[in-house]
Amino acid sequence: MIEMSHITKSYGQQTVLTDVSFDVGPGEIFGLLGPSGAGKTTIINILTGQVAADSGEHSIGVTAAETGLMLDENGLYKRLTARENLDVFARIYSIPRERVSDALREVGLADAADKPVSALSTGMRQRLALARALMHKPKVLFLDEPTSGLDPVAARGIHKLIRAQQDAGATVFLTTHNMDEAVELCDDVALLHHGRIVEHGTPLDVCERHDAIKTVPDLGAVFIELTGAELE
Repeated sequence: MIEMSHITKSYGQQTVLTDVSFDVGPGEIFGLLGPSGAGKTTIINILTGQVAADSGEHSIGVTAAETGLMLDENGLYKRLTARENLDVFARIYSIPRERVSDALREVGLADAADKPVSALSTGMRQRLALARALMHKPKVLFLDEPTSGLDPVAARGIHKLIRAQQDAGATVFLTTHNMDEAVELCDDVALLHHGRIVEHGTPLDVCERHDAIKTVPDLGAVFIELTGAELE
């Protein structure tokens, strides 16, 4: 469903991505793991057509209209209510207005629909940004660190919503620096360090190759072994 082959990207003298290759099958949750500045967001930007790669090839098996995108910077209008934010998005992209109420209900924000975004908690704002990405029922969903800054309870709520999208048939591509999140959610992962993929496979397979299984797979230990760096 998603493929990158030998992608390289530089900004001036700084090389951001070097020979990046991976593929994501239909209906998978794929996790791209790495610290801030590793190149995760650049990969999403290339895949979604916001940035051009210097070399290599990439493809997504759906049209742009069939993809959903939730960025780390949510871009919500703080003075507008939750419902008004989704109304704006629906008008711009010609989405039926009834999807606004449906999306709010799907992410558990029906009771907060008429509250201004400025009055919502961080977790509620994240759910609202996810609702916006889900309004048109995308077949491929890109999530850039969807639980960044959330407490464990709020993060579990986002995880539940992500799994629901997979259950509905969507392919989910998420970036994270949370190893436990990747083990819990992802069918397949790639570890990214200084713009290079240093490991790729299922969380269990990656950890088995590096003897990083105790009671649960420990991707953090693998990352330290491969890079000498802590992830967080």
